[in-house]
Amino acid sequence: MTEELNCETVFNIPIFGGIPIGESVVVTWIIMAVLTLLAIVFVRNLKVENPGKKQLALEAFISFLDDFFTDILGKEGRRYIPYLISTAIYIGVANLIGLLGFKPPTKDLNVTAALAIMSLFLIYYAGFHKKGTKGFLKSFAEPMPIVTPINIMEIAIRPISLCMRLFGNVIGSFVIMELLKIIMPAVLPVPFSLYFDIFDGLIQTYVFVFLTSLFIKEQIED
Repeated sequence: MTEELNCETVFNIPIFGGIPIGESVVVTWIIMAVLTLLAIVFVRNLKVENPGKKQLALEAFISFLDDFFTDILGKEGRRYIPYLISTAIYIGVANLIGLLGFKPPTKDLNVTAALAIMSLFLIYYAGFHKKGTKGFLKSFAEPMPIVTPINIMEIAIRPISLCMRLFGNVIGSFVIMELLKIIMPAVLPVPFSLYFDIFDGLIQTYVFVFLTSLFIKEQIED
């Protein structure tokens, strides 16, 4: 179990004294390559009239995600939806890729931290873009100046919260499944696997992008 939790170095890039490339990075590259290939395949020969089943399924999936984020952010926040959809797809695939024998990148704290930091930059960029420099800085003193230190602390608290929630739940699900396999390897109930390997991974994807979109909404509100 300890070996499964460790993120091993796969190889080193021989520059700057050697740059270690971990398993999480390699698996992320695989996910990126597969998603890029699928995107190319699915968007080929798109039709305005009489679309095929493949196109209808793709449009329904993207429309569902687009409508979900639009309901939260409104029309003013549509510029941030492509990032949120891309992040949701990546985290969802990363959480489920363990079913194919790969180590989920989200088991690596560095990956979840990077996702949280990127989301943090987008969250505060949204506020800066909406309110301008003066309005953005003034927002830290709202609703009253006495809460300014707390609002400033949120700059660090939010990414830590996003990072540790995703990382902790993925690790927790993995540990529970490994313990269940040890206790009853031959009669492990399928519902446990369905929950911890699939349902929980999708739930954590939802929570991450949902909280990110709520934080963005908070920044772009008048």
